[in-house]
Amino acid sequence: MGRQKIFFSILILCTIEFKTVFANWDYWWTYDGISGPNFWGLLNPEWYLCSKGRRQSPINILPSMLMYDSNLRPLYLDKHRISGSLINNGHGIVFQADEETESKSDESKETNSVRLEVSRKQVPINISGGPLSYSYTFSSMYIHFGRSDEYGSEHFIDNVSFPAELQMIGYNSDLYHNISEASNKANGLVGIALLAQIGSELNKELRLFTSLAQHVRYRGQNITIKSISIRDLIPDLAHFMTYEGSLTIPLCQETITWIIINKPTTISKQQLHILRKLMQGETDAPKAPLGNNFRPLQPFNSRFVRTNIDFKRKPGQECPTLKRNMHYQVNPKHVRK
Repeated sequence: MGRQKIFFSILILCTIEFKTVFANWDYWWTYDGISGPNFWGLLNPEWYLCSKGRRQSPINILPSMLMYDSNLRPLYLDKHRISGSLINNGHGIVFQADEETESKSDESKETNSVRLEVSRKQVPINISGGPLSYSYTFSSMYIHFGRSDEYGSEHFIDNVSFPAELQMIGYNSDLYHNISEASNKANGLVGIALLAQIGSELNKELRLFTSLAQHVRYRGQNITIKSISIRDLIPDLAHFMTYEGSLTIPLCQETITWIIINKPTTISKQQLHILRKLMQGETDAPKAPLGNNFRPLQPFNSRFVRTNIDFKRKPGQECPTLKRNMHYQVNPKHVRK
């Protein structure tokens, strides 16, 4: 009986450990090899859209295929600063916005002897305008980059890749309670893609991210960012390209409206060097460098990409409109004298 109890105890422990490891599917996908993008849809049945979806991202955006839409408004983001955490999740570095700020002690109005802990909610960043019919709340930002300067971005422009790409993800706060719910629903998400090219005119907010990245070199490490402006990361909100696509990581849900900012930001070689020193694994098993964390281009599948960039307008001319100039004109022969 003693041996049987020991055997069943070991079996239960092994089963619990097995379930714990395999329950976290986040450990089982990568950007290369047999667990890379070509196999995401096979690793987990819930990720079937990664292989079977018809509106997958990223895509190559060809200027000759853009459809001009004068009804597209400028994009809007709140300017106030927020706090959050910069995390190395083994696939990339992610900035996750805080839902609440730190608790603060406050005195009761009824008595000076009682002190209460007051937890103040952080004011969320609103995203609206552009092609969006609803208001979206900023949730997180992903940084994709290459191990060399030739590649790094997920979206291509006219078959050209950029060294890095920042992706700000928000969820539809008009219809849904959180990003988990919105990820699986229609009009659930928005993704703002900001391409980065190498240059010397550095963005102050991006410099903050890259300077702190050295503190999250290994998987599972994170560091608090107390004040950051997502709006100030983006050089221009007026002009963009937009299409309906998917998340570029498993589960690859096709519920996201992508907005690719027309004007890229700049990133220095030194900033890229810091990012390329990050590792996929934990401290005791670093594995490979974190770079090249971009999904390959996906089939276009007869989609269309709209833009509010008017390529046909000549300098000094007014922008053309899709509205027809409708009016009545009287034939002179029928005018009374």
